[in-house]
Amino acid sequence: MRYVLAGSLVSLVLCPLLVHPAGLGLTGSAIANVAGQTVTAVLFVRALTRERVAWRPRPSALRAQLGVGRDLLLRAAVLQLSFLVAAGVAARAGTAALGAHQIALQIFFFLALVLDAYAIAAQTLVGHALGGGRPEEARATAGRVTLWGLATGVLVGVVLVALRDVLPPLFTGDPAVLHQERVVWWFLAGMQPLAGVVFALDGVLMGAGDVGYLRTVTIGAAVAGFLPMSLLAGPLSWGLAGVWTGLTLFIALRLVAVLVRVAGDRWLSAPDTVNG
Repeated sequence: MRYVLAGSLVSLVLCPLLVHPAGLGLTGSAIANVAGQTVTAVLFVRALTRERVAWRPRPSALRAQLGVGRDLLLRAAVLQLSFLVAAGVAARAGTAALGAHQIALQIFFFLALVLDAYAIAAQTLVGHALGGGRPEEARATAGRVTLWGLATGVLVGVVLVALRDVLPPLFTGDPAVLHQERVVWWFLAGMQPLAGVVFALDGVLMGAGDVGYLRTVTIGAAVAGFLPMSLLAGPLSWGLAGVWTGLTLFIALRLVAVLVRVAGDRWLSAPDTVNG
């Protein structure tokens, strides 16, 4: 993780310098991102060399990782399609609606990364517990990260509500955009407790190698909730409220699915394709 953070820091420092003072614009942003990825890659290779890890490919491990990659790619593709459709609906509602949607969506993505910290920890702890034949420890970890995710989500939601008149003006001074933002802000704040639990349990199931289930659940929630609500928001004149109802429904459906899964025992014996 520290190698990824080091690369991200390089990108973060270089991007504003290359885009504005150097006058490179979008090209400068691309250079900064490539530089950050290069630093991360070099650090990983250095770590592997120090550990004297064998470089010979292992076909079984490669097949397992390709399976995980397939599931994650399908999941990501459906998510990107859903967000693209939502952006299209928001754009058709007007520039003010699109501006408010993008502000709230970027904050949602940022907070998702914050809440995802529990998922990263859970993935490692659950994988270690199941790999060592300790399913009860894995279940206890799932319970702890669920509570932490819920508590953090509630805290973040309360902070967003308290700062609803402070944060949006930091992004824009346009009265029309701020008016639209008031509608979206309540959805953004309200879904945080749900998202805190969902992201934490995503990490639990990933640590258990249950990536196929996560793929199916994410695609199902997008197709059954996010996409239909976004597409109906335009013809029915629901505007941003319809789009963000779809996003909230997407999170809620995923929440129900992962809670049901973790409450059972199948994930405790799922093939450990992630960590093994």
